Amino acid sequence: MTTPKIDLTNVLPFCRELLEEAGEIALSYFRRELAVDNKLEEGRFDPVTRADREVEAFLRKALHKHFPDCAVIGEEGGVTPGTSELSWVIDPIDGTKAFISGLPTWGMLLGLKQGRQLLAGMMYQPFTGEYFVGSTAGAFLHHGEQRRVLQTRQGTSLAEAILYCTHESMFDGPENLAAFRRVADRVRLQRFGGDCYAYCMLALGRIDLVVEDTLQPYDIMPLIPIIEAAGGVVTDINGGPADEGGFVVAAANAALHREVLDVIREK
Repeated sequence: MTTPKIDLTNVLPFCRELLEEAGEIALSYFRRELAVDNKLEEGRFDPVTRADREVEAFLRKALHKHFPDCAVIGEEGGVTPGTSELSWVIDPIDGTKAFISGLPTWGMLLGLKQGRQLLAGMMYQPFTGEYFVGSTAGAFLHHGEQRRVLQTRQGTSLAEAILYCTHESMFDGPENLAAFRRVADRVRLQRFGGDCYAYCMLALGRIDLVVEDTLQPYDIMPLIPIIEAAGGVVTDINGGPADEGGFVVAAANAALHREVLDVIREK
């Protein structure tokens, strides 16, 4: 399997333009009457809308045209194999529940990986016009013509931390929920909501922790390079790679991350 050379200095500006175009599709449905389908059964609710499907279809088509050797992994369309080790990862609207509720905490996620190595990640929020990007070149927030370097808070301890989680209902079983609650009991402030936007606020230095469960790979992969390039740490519940999702701990600094894992391991 061959791997074409990827020049991120050219690829990242292209991705920003692509996400901005896709954002117009999403905004055409945001805060408007929209049919919502449920992907789950037995009383559980995982919504999907026409906006999710159209955004992903647009991104898939453009990425395949410009990078025909790359695989594409998307929430709605599954895996389209490629002929190289490079893969694009798409979550067309991360936070669909927020999207259908009219709250601007959803975002459009796009990541690039080689094997399991995450090369770059992007989150674009078209309603606010904010574009977060992370790679080996650093982590940045672009807002219009302005660019801001992202930096996590390096001195925060668990007792001083601000913790976000989309909702307690995402934890798989009583043991994982109890672990989250042990962490939540020891922070200064804990809030629900945020979806992908919370991870970007961590990279921006506004919050310190995001602890969530039952994430899919496309929920977290594009966000990891943003947080890590900003100085943060993202792992699974055991301190290993978080790119496969599941129980994820994202922390502003390594010392805080160690504190959280110690609390999670308590019985």
